[in-house]
Formats: sequence, structure tokens, C-alpha cells
Amino acid sequence: MKIIDAALPEETVHLAVEQSPVWEWIVGIAGYTHGQLRLTFEMDDEWTQDAQAMPASLLDSLAKIEETNLWYGLLLLQNKFGAKSVDEFIKRLAEISEERFYDVLLPYHSRSAEALREQAAQHPEDSGWWSSYANLFEGHAYLSGYVWQLYGHTRAELSELFMAVLGEWQDWMAEKPYISKWLKALAFEEQQHRELDSANAIKEIERVAGVAYAPEPSIWSVKLIPHVSYRPWLLTIRTADVKLFFYPVSEQQILDPEVPPNELIQGHKALGDGLRLNVLHYLRQGPAPLQEMSQRFKMSKTTLHHQLALLKAAKFVKVDKGVYSIQPEKLKAFSTQLNRYLKLDE
Repeated sequence: MKIIDAALPEETVHLAVEQSPVWEWIVGIAGYTHGQLRLTFEMDDEWTQDAQAMPASLLDSLAKIEETNLWYGLLLLQNKFGAKSVDEFIKRLAEISEERFYDVLLPYHSRSAEALREQAAQHPEDSGWWSSYANLFEGHAYLSGYVWQLYGHTRAELSELFMAVLGEWQDWMAEKPYISKWLKALAFEEQQHRELDSANAIKEIERVAGVAYAPEPSIWSVKLIPHVSYRPWLLTIRTADVKLFFYPVSEQQILDPEVPPNELIQGHKALGDGLRLNVLHYLRQGPAPLQEMSQRFKMSKTTLHHQLALLKAAKFVKVDKGVYSIQPEKLKAFSTQLNRYLKLDE
């Protein structure tokens, strides 16, 4: 059989590392207002101290963000704007049309639900469209409530909150003695990954962000966004055609050699408890779901989930579809890192 190939050249996903101070401010706001996991963030102790000195107006804005989960909207807007400064972000926010405003802010659910999402964006005061779309996220940790918060606030109210929290957070962070080093590290991270091989996107994503990625239908752009404020977590979100990975920049770029890496501190916190050591020992025998471990250790799933979150933050365990498993290679790497810091291997 003879074949005539009339197809156009194969398309590849657009892959890039993208950073700006605006991204760092937004992920910092997202981390600060993440009530459930905040104690696992490396910045938690400092944030707790900061709360005693922050302006009342900033604390009020942060409380509103935590209550509404509108940090998610800040991420979606910045994905659209690609702003290099807060002033540029505010300018773009003022210029965007009302329909595009809600189109950007409404989270993506699925290809089959895109028509419904578009109808909601075009009719910001129609509770029928919004109710139908919000119901699709029923059971999600925050997106159903987030959609209702968008509906329950006017564009002016949303824009005012976005501008206030972003501007005041930037002013607060500008006073930090380390912020210049942070921003230089993020700029260097972008520069050193300026030329990524989009034809080998899966390998490049794992190399740069440390995450395994399986290509998804309709995703034509992948953004790798380095951060410091959200350490040690990797955050992922997506739109209809863009996947975003917010990954922690290498700690070696932001620390003096005499300062112990937070990975060591987090690791010792995770291991400094008899129960968590018992959990690791149990998982060494094989993966287990939360329910099984709850019965084994005779404690509530809520309490055990908190303990597992600390182990997960230290990367000693991972979870896949509700099943937890130990990561022995991470424990070995932790031991190696401790020896290196204490110079025991010299």
C-alpha cells in the first residue's frame, strides 16, 4: 500500500520557565492563606511572627483571601497577564473587559463543560448558569466555593481586593532583607532554563520541576514557575489549554553555606515523633490507605492525616489515589544531605 502524507508538521507543546516578582507575591499569598497546610510551609514560623506586625489593612485582605480562596483567581489572572510588576498587573486588570474578566477567573473543569463555563462568564448575574457550573465542582476542596465567591462579589469588589492584597503584600515583602537574593535566584532559574527542548517536554518537566507529567488533551502550553514562598510544595493548576507547575527553586541558590537547609529542618521535624516513625516503619512493609492506618494506629483519620502531611512535606512519603507509600530514596538523600552539611563525609 502506498501512503501519501499530506499532514502538516507535528505540533509540540510550548514549554517555558516563567518568573516575575508578581508570581512570587501571589504564591506567597496563597501559602500564607492556606489554613489547612500552612504549618508545613517553610515560611510558617516567620509568617506567624509577621502577623503581629503587619498593617491591619493587609491582615484584613489576607483574611478575605483565606475565606474566599481567591488566591486561585490571582494565579489565573497572572497566567493571562504575564505581568512583570504589580503596576502592570493592575493596569491589565483595569483594561480587561467584563466578559474576559470572568472567563479568566472561572476555573476549567472539563472539555464537555466548556460551553457551560462560557455561558456563566457571559452572564455574571445569572444564578442559573453559575449554579450549574459550581455544582460540577461539588466535593472539590475549594473550587465549588470559589465559583460561588466569584458570583457573590461584583467585579469592582473583586478587583479592589486583588489590587489591595497584591500591593500591600509587595510592600511588606520589600522590607525583607533577603528578598533581593530571592528575586535574583528566581531570575537566574529562568535564565538557566531559557532554552528547553519542547520536543522532549516530559523529560524536561521532570528535570526542571521534579515532577512526572503525562500529556493531557488540549494542553498546548506548559509553564514552569519557580518559587521560594511556597516551599516545599509543588502546586499545579490548569486552564483550558495551559498547565502550570509552581516548583520550589533549589535551596542552594538562596542560602548561605553555614545555614542549615530547610529540607534538613523539615526532615528532622518529621522524624522527631514516635508516631511518625511508626508510620514510616509500617509503610516500609508496603503501601497502605488512610483507613487501614487509622485502624492500625487506633486514631482518627483527621489526626493521622495531619501526621502524614508532615511526612509528605518532607517528601518521606507520597500518596497516589489515596494510598500512601514510603520513599526510601528520599530518606537516604536526607541522610546524605545531613552528612554533607555537618561535613561528616570529608
